[in-house]
Amino acid sequence: MDKKHRLLVINVGSTSTKVAYFRDMEPETLENIRYLSEDLAAYSSLSEQLPLREMDVMKFMRKNTISLAEIDMVVSRGGLGKPAPAGAYQIDETMCADLLAGKYGKHPSALGPAMALNFSKQFGMPAIVIDPPSTDEFESLARISGLPEVERKSAFHALNQKIAARRFALAEGKKYEEINVVVAHLGGGITIGAHRQGLVIDCTHGLAEGPLTPERAGALPTMDLLDLAFSGKLDKKQIQGRLVGQGGLAAYLGTTDALQVQERIKGGDEKARIVFEAMAYQIAKDIAAMCAVLKGEMDGIILTGGLAHSEMLTGLIETRVRFLAPVYVYPGEDEMSALAAGGLRVLEGEEATKKYC
Repeated sequence: MDKKHRLLVINVGSTSTKVAYFRDMEPETLENIRYLSEDLAAYSSLSEQLPLREMDVMKFMRKNTISLAEIDMVVSRGGLGKPAPAGAYQIDETMCADLLAGKYGKHPSALGPAMALNFSKQFGMPAIVIDPPSTDEFESLARISGLPEVERKSAFHALNQKIAARRFALAEGKKYEEINVVVAHLGGGITIGAHRQGLVIDCTHGLAEGPLTPERAGALPTMDLLDLAFSGKLDKKQIQGRLVGQGGLAAYLGTTDALQVQERIKGGDEKARIVFEAMAYQIAKDIAAMCAVLKGEMDGIILTGGLAHSEMLTGLIETRVRFLAPVYVYPGEDEMSALAAGGLRVLEGEEATKKYC
């Protein structure tokens, strides 16, 4: 008798929906459903994207003859919800309402839990998120900004950063709770965190801080940003779009495709070269800042995420930071396996789920 658990895993990104069917830790089928930024821009809110994203997940299910009625659990990447420590959280109405309303920050990852909850309601299986982006393990010092009205917040690629750190710890024959590392997740969004003995005590905010990315502006000179905001040239929504979605490489070079930028550099495009190098330069600066958070007591610096496949980018970063600690490159991300592993831990009673509120 087949006793393997059946899990549907959903990971929604800015321009993609990754969906997979697992039997225990074996991925039987996986698909990365891609969308054009300009097509998604036609939707005025995240909620309006939900029918499209859900329809495409259902197409995946039908194409692979997978019945939702046979699924034991739906596991989704989390969204920018109420700050809380890492772990497995039950998806409920309050969580989804907060995510879709952007109460703690807007990001398309909000759509994953909403889809998972819909499936849970229809077919009765549990639905959870694992280590959501709003994971908050900050020390009190990390919360201070420069104005009491503005507190620094935790919002980062917690799932993949922690996977990479655990992978490094395993290779070193240690537990995650025994190491100190700086982890840089390099993708459409870039976040850089200081991991100290199992906790991320400080990290750049994925939407409001850090280096420029393929699609995000990162940290900006505040007075010049104020001038732009009050210039009358752009309304709030347009400025938000410039900061997240149309910033970074997209703003300077008209593309979010780092491979295309590298081809332009090889072809002699000087503007592409300097902007790409500026991205690496800013990443290196933030890595160095997180090394200071750890007081230089580090086992390594880890580069992970999709952009870590770029030897040009990782080489530029390593040149600037290798004097601080050894640099380890783990290209890509193992988020789908990490989500499945979290769901399996819950199903087998190894980890208890937490309530969102």
